[in-house]
Amino acid sequence: MKNKIGLTEPMLHRLRNRPNAVAQMHGSQAYPEIQGTVSFYETRIGVLVVADISGLPKGQNGCEVNVFGMHIHEGNNCTGNEKDAFADAKGHFNPDGCPHPQHAGDLPPLFGNSGFAWSAVLSDRFQLIDVLGRAVVIHRNPDDFVTQPSGNSGEKIACGIILQQT
Repeated sequence: MKNKIGLTEPMLHRLRNRPNAVAQMHGSQAYPEIQGTVSFYETRIGVLVVADISGLPKGQNGCEVNVFGMHIHEGNNCTGNEKDAFADAKGHFNPDGCPHPQHAGDLPPLFGNSGFAWSAVLSDRFQLIDVLGRAVVIHRNPDDFVTQPSGNSGEKIACGIILQQT
């Protein structure tokens, strides 16, 4: 049997370094306590995306949904209007015109933990250069991975623009 090297050690090594890009997340007017970062690390096999978020809504009991959709959107602005606080983030980043959940910007959901969430995912759906300047959006509801075009993930509650670190 051939000895295979897992990804844990190389990814932990990557996390010890400065990210290549970061989106500073901020909540909408309705969710001003949300803040945190979504960091992007280039690797030879994809982009490691690490979310570290606080101030997420907490359920009143243990059975309430405490899962939040997270996506990279096409837009380059975290502004909006009365109906949609981050309307200018536009739709999911989807350069190949794929159905949801095969958009390049579709990411796994965030699982809230007493208002905090931390997650890491390795994605080969995009390169860092493709998403620089685009918006990362956190939604109020979990993505159902079925409903077109965006997974029925609901209201945009936080947003940040992906900026290269210098």
